[in-house]
Amino acid sequence: MNASVKNTLPQRPQRNKFFQPLKWGLFAASTMPVGGQAVIEGVMMRSPHSMAVAIRKPSKKIVIKEFKWVSLSDRHTFLKKPVFRGMAMLIEALMNGMQALSFSAEQAALGESEKDNLNVTPITNSTDLLSKSAIILSMITALGMGLFMFVVLPHLLTDFLGRHYFSGFGINTFKFHLVDGLIKMTLFIGYILLISQMNDIKRVFQYHGAEHKSIFTFEHHHALDIAHARAESRFHPRCGTSFILTLILASILVFSAIFPFLPKPNFNPILTSLFFAAIKIPLMLPIVGFSYEFIRLMGNDNCPTWLKVLSKPGLWMQSLTTKEPDDSQLEVGLASLKACLWREENLTKQAANSDLIEIEDIGSPVFENRLANRL
Repeated sequence: MNASVKNTLPQRPQRNKFFQPLKWGLFAASTMPVGGQAVIEGVMMRSPHSMAVAIRKPSKKIVIKEFKWVSLSDRHTFLKKPVFRGMAMLIEALMNGMQALSFSAEQAALGESEKDNLNVTPITNSTDLLSKSAIILSMITALGMGLFMFVVLPHLLTDFLGRHYFSGFGINTFKFHLVDGLIKMTLFIGYILLISQMNDIKRVFQYHGAEHKSIFTFEHHHALDIAHARAESRFHPRCGTSFILTLILASILVFSAIFPFLPKPNFNPILTSLFFAAIKIPLMLPIVGFSYEFIRLMGNDNCPTWLKVLSKPGLWMQSLTTKEPDDSQLEVGLASLKACLWREENLTKQAANSDLIEIEDIGSPVFENRLANRL
C-alpha cells in the first residue's frame, strides 16, 4: 500500500503567512488525521471513517480487526467545529479504547486457550467487541474516576492546605490554582510511574512508541515498512500524554481567570470546597476543546518552529509513557495502520466478510491479498 495515498487534504489559499498556521490549527488539517492507542500486545488505529486493531498473538501471528467507523461529528455536524470537536474526540477516544481493549483481552484469552487446549468462542462481529451498555458503563466509570482523581481530589487537597497551613490562599487567587495544578501533575506522574513497574504496561508503552512511529511514517509520506518506521521519533505532538499535560496547564489559567468572579456561597468550608469542585467539572468541557485545538496546532506541518516550542513539555512527558519498540511491535503498529487506511479507501464498497485477518508478517503479499479479498 502506498503510504502517500489519500493522506493529503485540499489546501486553502494563504493570505497571511504569520497567522496562517494558527488558522490551520483551528480550522483544518494539512494531512488526513490518523491517531491511535496502544493496548496489550497491540495497537488500535483510527482515521476519520475507519478503525483497525492489530494484536500480536502468543503464536507470533498478527490478528487484525478492521471496520468502518461513523464518528459523532458525522452524526452531529456542529461537532466538527473547533473546540466542539475536541469534546467529541475525548468521547470517541474512550469508546475506541474500550473496543480495542475488549478485542485485545479476547485475543489474549484465545491465546491462553490455544496453549491449554480450551474452547473459547471468538467474537466475529465488529460491533460486538463490546455491547453499547458495556461501553457506556465503562465510559461513565472511567470519566468518573478521572474527574475524581484529577479534578475533585486535587481541589479538596489544595483547599485543605490553604485552610490549615497557608494564609491568603483562597480560591480566588492564582496560587491556589497553581498548587491545584501541581497536585494534578504529581498524581498523574505518580500514576504513570506506578503502573510502569508492571511488565505488561512496559510493553504497552513500547507499543505506544510503535503507534507514534507508524503514524509519523504515514505523515512523512514514507513507505509503510519497518525500516522507515524505525527511523521515526516515538514522540508525537498529538499524543494523549501531551493532551493531558495541556489540559492541566489550561485548567490553571482558566480557573484562575474565572473563580475570582464567582460569588462565595454561605456554606461550611467542606461544602464550599465541594461546591467549587463541582463547578470545575462542566468547565472542563471547553478546556478539553481548547486543549485539543492546541495539540492539533502543534502537530500541524504548517505550524512554525517558534510556536512548536510550546509542545516541548508534552514531548518530554512522553518519555514516561512511550518506550522504543522492537521490530515485531513496529510491525503490529504498521499492520493496524495499513488495515485502517485500506478501509478508509474502500468505504463505499461492501465487505464480503468481516472475519479476522491473521498473517505471519506485513511484508508478504498475503496481507494485501487478504484485504483485497474482503470486497
